[in-house]
Amino acid sequence: MMTIKTNYVDIPNKKIFAAEIKIQKDRIVAVTPIHEVVKGYAIPGFVDAHVHIESSMLIPSEFARLAVIHGSVGTVSDPHEIANVMGLEGVYYMINNGKKVPFKFNFGAPSCVPATSFETAGAEIDVEGIKELMASSDIKYMAEMMNYPGVIFQDPMVMAKLDAAKASGKPIDGHAPGVRGEDIRKYIGAGISTDHECFALEEALEKLSLGMKVIIREGSAAKNFDTLISILPEHTANVMFCSDDKHPDDLMLGHINQLAARAIAKGVPLFDVLQVACVNPVQHYKLDIGLLQVGDFADFAIVEDLEHFKVLATYINGELVAQNGQSMIERVNEVTINNFDTPLKKPADFAIAPQTPNLHVIQAIDGELITKSFESLAKVEQNNVVSDIEKDVLKMVVVNRYANTPPAIAFINGFELKTGALASCVGHDSHNIIAVGTDDDAICRAVNLIIENKGGISAVDEKQTHVLPLPVAGIMSTDEGTTVAESYSTIDLFSKERLGCQLRAPFMTLSFMALLVIPRLKLSDKGLFDGGDFKFTPLFV
Repeated sequence: MMTIKTNYVDIPNKKIFAAEIKIQKDRIVAVTPIHEVVKGYAIPGFVDAHVHIESSMLIPSEFARLAVIHGSVGTVSDPHEIANVMGLEGVYYMINNGKKVPFKFNFGAPSCVPATSFETAGAEIDVEGIKELMASSDIKYMAEMMNYPGVIFQDPMVMAKLDAAKASGKPIDGHAPGVRGEDIRKYIGAGISTDHECFALEEALEKLSLGMKVIIREGSAAKNFDTLISILPEHTANVMFCSDDKHPDDLMLGHINQLAARAIAKGVPLFDVLQVACVNPVQHYKLDIGLLQVGDFADFAIVEDLEHFKVLATYINGELVAQNGQSMIERVNEVTINNFDTPLKKPADFAIAPQTPNLHVIQAIDGELITKSFESLAKVEQNNVVSDIEKDVLKMVVVNRYANTPPAIAFINGFELKTGALASCVGHDSHNIIAVGTDDDAICRAVNLIIENKGGISAVDEKQTHVLPLPVAGIMSTDEGTTVAESYSTIDLFSKERLGCQLRAPFMTLSFMALLVIPRLKLSDKGLFDGGDFKFTPLFV
């Protein structure tokens, strides 16, 4: 029997009082009021309602070691990043590694592998694969249905996957950026219960009015918190918090506790904040995570105060897993799996002859996954369209990592590189190699660093090269989380201070420039793609 004396935050009854919490094995067996002055506040552990663990560049066991420091006890995790590379083998890899640590990962069945037919992925999960996963007790829900046109127009394959999920009785997650009106009615009518892609307040309110639950996202690239937080407290029962994609350096600094603190600073009432950050994900997804009530699993955090949520200790199943900023979870030595087969490239591979004087240019928006576009006069040298540094119209390429095919080429605005190039094998969702640079030679060197390491992120200029190898499916490392975070921070700083990039998260933004299911203009390994019309579009105007 373990006894903890602290201030007890009773969310259902909206009370706070000094108490003695008794824990036997993995359960809370008693909560008794006491008349003592005690330190700290016990709250249910934080739960990230939608996250791709892979985007932390860490395997689940290492993600857990960092997350518990910030009071997180569980996640609702979509493993579609590794699934697009490795298929079902990748999903089971994540599940099995996650079981090796005392953290409550709740994985979903990736619904869109590949995400679209307009790109090359490393694997496919068909209807039978969805049925196999949904029948597993390790799978808690069907992960985000990104093919919203397929739902709206009732594509047979999409509808068969949805039917398999509904037959399991488990929730179905959504992904419907900017979808409104009759289209969102059809989408919700197909049985889809959540959306984390709202980027406008009116969009979120419309979806809430139709019975959909809105997950407010604040990740390393996509940041919608400030836009959407005003939906609280009126819609508290139907809102959750998530990070979606969080790089390792950001995870070192905080997790869902940061959103709780920001919500309090915005004037959202305490119990509404905790309902959203701790309770709603557990109830919506029917998770085996305790909510600090007698009989529950002993999954909770003790925080210094109820304003900043500095975490003093985290418990999962009654086990102390973090204390005073230190993780108690031991490292797991894990094997690597991968799917990578493309040869080294030459600068000439990235040359493109002009067809007309003008280009369609992708416009990246800092803090958003959506893009805009505009037309620009092509800069041509020796019959090759090259980066126009002065206009910030830079060459961007996507290289098929699974086969030796010609790179796809486009041009992008928003990175503001003055020299060198960035490259990454974290390229949602198929995880081909994506690169942007000021000249073909730099782009080639950055891409070849990724190929030589069979995955990772890289940055180069005329004098220096930096690479963070990611040998697990080309997108994750088995190294210690703090080591990966430090290496990532070094490359991130180099991209800003040496190369001139002004984006808050250059590599995270770059990784989404190949995500075709987020409008407007994106680039796959097969060509320039208009996500609004959902079809390829020519590079030259």
